[in-house]
Amino acid sequence: MNQKRVLLPVLAALLAVVATASALAAATGLPRKRAFPKKAIKIAAKRHVNPKVTRRLRDATWRWQIVIGVRRTRSAAPLNSRRALVYWRRHVLHVRKLAAHPPHMQGWLCIHHFEGSWRDGSDPYWGGLQMDRVFMSSYAPRLLLRRGWANRWTPLEQMWVAERAHRSGRGYGPWPNTARYCGLL
Repeated sequence: MNQKRVLLPVLAALLAVVATASALAAATGLPRKRAFPKKAIKIAAKRHVNPKVTRRLRDATWRWQIVIGVRRTRSAAPLNSRRALVYWRRHVLHVRKLAAHPPHMQGWLCIHHFEGSWRDGSDPYWGGLQMDRVFMSSYAPRLLLRRGWANRWTPLEQMWVAERAHRSGRGYGPWPNTARYCGLL
C-alpha cells in the first residue's frame, strides 16, 4: 500500500514531463518522433547474390549428377536470387555425398590395388582401373571429351565410370584376372 502512494506522484510527474516535451515540440515546429515507424522494418534485408557463385554450384551439381548417372535437377529460381543459392548449395552437398560412395567401392579399390596408379598414363590402358579407349568412349564420352584420358580423372570419377559399365551388364568382366584375385568373379 505504501509503494502505491509513492509511485502515484512519480507517475504523475513523468506524465507531466512527457506532455510538456510534446507541447514544446509542437510549438517549435520540430517533427514528432513516433514510437513505431509507419513502415515495418524488414528484418532480413535482401542481400545481393552473385549469380556466378550460384552458377558454379549448379554446374558442380550437374557435373557430379552426370558422372554418377542421375538425372540433372532443375530450378526455376533466377540465379541471382537467395532461393537459388540455397537450393543449389543444398543439392551440391547431397550429390557430393552420393558421389563419395560408389556402390561397389571396395571392389573397385581392390581391382585398383592390382592394376595400377590412378595417374597411370601408359598406352593402351589409362588410370587406376586400366581403361582402354573403347571402354572410356563407351561409358564416359562426356568425361573423355572434357578431361581427356582416365589418368586425368579423379579416382571417384574412374570408379563411377566402372560402375556404369557394371550396371550395363558387364559386371567385372573387363577385369577378369584382377576380379578373380579379389574374389569378385
